[in-house]
Amino acid sequence: MRQTSHRWILVLLVLLLWVAGELGLEALKDRRFVATADPGPGFVSQATSGPPLEVNSSDLVSNLNCDLVDGFHASEVAGTVNPQRIAQLRWYEANEARLKFPVGMRPLALAFDGDHVWVANMGEGTVTKLRASDGSTLGTYAAGPYPYDLAFDGGNIWVANYLYHTVTKLHASDGRTVASFPVDGRPTGLAFDGAHIWVAIPGGNALTKLRASDGANLGTFPAGSAPTQLAFDGANIWVANSDSVTKLRASDGATLGTFPVDTAPQDLAFDGANIWVAGGLVVKLRASDGAIQGTFPLPVGGSASGVAFDGANLWLAIPSTNHVVKLRASDGATLGTFQVWGDASPVAVAFDGAYIWTANNLDDTVSKL
Repeated sequence: MRQTSHRWILVLLVLLLWVAGELGLEALKDRRFVATADPGPGFVSQATSGPPLEVNSSDLVSNLNCDLVDGFHASEVAGTVNPQRIAQLRWYEANEARLKFPVGMRPLALAFDGDHVWVANMGEGTVTKLRASDGSTLGTYAAGPYPYDLAFDGGNIWVANYLYHTVTKLHASDGRTVASFPVDGRPTGLAFDGAHIWVAIPGGNALTKLRASDGANLGTFPAGSAPTQLAFDGANIWVANSDSVTKLRASDGATLGTFPVDTAPQDLAFDGANIWVAGGLVVKLRASDGAIQGTFPLPVGGSASGVAFDGANLWLAIPSTNHVVKLRASDGATLGTFQVWGDASPVAVAFDGAYIWTANNLDDTVSKL
């Protein structure tokens, strides 16, 4: 009797497997998927009412974010995926940031050194080093009071100490202080041009150029009004002023142009051909001549205080709404909005080759998206 029961159980299992296979085959033939009005955390759907959206997989659906399309990865519909994401079995583009790591008080800036994420802790005058792969804290190191920005030169981390009028150089390998170098004012933004560290001095409406090898001061160069953040495009330094963006030739500091923008610039990023200006609006400037290529509103409101480029898209930190916004670099289209949970206030953003990181100024954490 017991043997007969076992046989019937096996027969039922075989039938269930056959039915499941037939359903999967029909799905493969039909190649259809459904997007609901609420696809789940971290995703934005354009469907706001009515029944679920049902389309053929060959149809183009704007602003549709999904994990799987009938068991096929979304890249078959929406484009290619970062190979590092595939290697790490991370098929989704981003998720609402619940993955957080504690750092020091009031984190304000981020830098990536190839293996680690460095965090400037404004509230305690330190810098924290995290292993990018798992977020483990590897050390917290003294800098100067109110560390405002960070830059990596290939071997060292540079820290702009706003209240000390200095820039500190730390060994990236172990966080040891190499030296601190005085500048003529309170430093904010930093940029590395391959041989020099450029320092924004808002009070002097100028930039200071330091030789990276020894910190020697090579000169001070005029910029626009109250420069705060910098970006390097391979040949030139771009400066975020209070109401404009200035382009300086890195070789000699000559001003090549100042370009007005319809926003108060907070941060800059270079995408290989264009400079992106983050503020209450996002402005795209052609790097060759500064011509405006587009102006894009933020879909969540507020003002972007940080921007990073991931090789195809721009990511913007919006502290007032606790969001990170993803824009397509080719045309500025919004590809997603992602909430950073908790009382976070993400003020800075960085890309590590596979993930987006935010510095959360109000809850003393960083998030990994």
